[in-house]
Amino acid sequence: MPVLLGISIAVFLMMHMVPGDPAKMMLGELAVNKEAVENLRHQLGLDDPIAVQYWRFLTRALHGDLGRSVLENQPVARMLWQVLPSTIELTLTGLGIAVFLGVLLGVTAAVRHRTWLDNASMVVALWGVSMPTFWMGLLLIFLFSLKLGWLPATGQGGLLRLLMPAFTLGYVAAAVIARLVRSSMLEVLRQEYVRTARAKGLADRLVIYRHAFKNALIPVVTVLGLQFGALLGGTVVIETIFSRPGVGRLAVTSILNKDFLVTQGTVLMSAVFYTLVNIIVDFSYAFLDPRIRYD
Repeated sequence: MPVLLGISIAVFLMMHMVPGDPAKMMLGELAVNKEAVENLRHQLGLDDPIAVQYWRFLTRALHGDLGRSVLENQPVARMLWQVLPSTIELTLTGLGIAVFLGVLLGVTAAVRHRTWLDNASMVVALWGVSMPTFWMGLLLIFLFSLKLGWLPATGQGGLLRLLMPAFTLGYVAAAVIARLVRSSMLEVLRQEYVRTARAKGLADRLVIYRHAFKNALIPVVTVLGLQFGALLGGTVVIETIFSRPGVGRLAVTSILNKDFLVTQGTVLMSAVFYTLVNIIVDFSYAFLDPRIRYD
C-alpha cells in the first residue's frame, strides 16, 4: 500500500510538473481565449489548492474514475479498458517467449559449460541485450514482411500479427534471463547434493531438471517480475512500430496531443500492474523453496 500511495502521488504530480499551464497546452491555438482557459482549468479542478486536487484525484481513482479525456470526451478508464486486452496479450506472449528462450539458452549453456554450445548461447544472449527493440522490430518487418512476405507488418488480430511484435518484445528479456539462468545453474550444479544425486546413479536429465533447475529458479523468478515491468514499458515502442492498439500507443498519442489526464491514467495503470506482479513474485518464493515462509 505505501508503494501504491507513492505511485499515486508521483502520477498526480505529473500535471503540475509540466512547464507552463496544462490547460493552455491542452487547448493549443484556442488558448488565446482566456474564458476557455478558465473554463478548462475549472473543469480539471486546477484552480483548487493542490492538496484538495490530490485528495479528489485519489478518491476518484479508488472508485475507478480517472477523469475524462479532453480530446475524446469520454472517461479515461473506459479508453484504458478498451485497449488493455491487446497490451496484456502482447506482454504475456512476449514474456512466454522470453521465458522459453531464456531458460533454453541458459540451461544449455550451463550444462554444456565451456563448449561451443555455451559460447553460441551467450552470443545469442549478448545480441539480444545489445540490440535496441525498435531496431530489431524494423529489421523483422523488413525481412519477414517486405522481403519474404510471410507475416503482416502491422495491425492486430490473429497469431500471425502477434508473432513479430511479441518476439521483438520478448527477445531482450530472454537474453537477460538466459545469462541469469546460466550463472544460477552453474552455481547449483556445483552443490554437494547434486554430486550426491549423480553418485546414486540418477540420470542427468533428472538431476538437472528435478534437483538443480528448481533450486536455480528463485533469482530467475525475481528477474521475471522486473522484466514484466520492462516488457510493459516496452509496449510503448512496440505498439507504435507495429501499429497495434494498446496502452503504450495510447500513452504516446495522449502525450503528443497533450491530453494529460489520459497520460496520467496510462502511467498509473502500468505502475499498479507492475507492483501487483512483483507482489505475486514475492509470494511465489514460498512455492519454489519450502524453507521460505511469510508469517
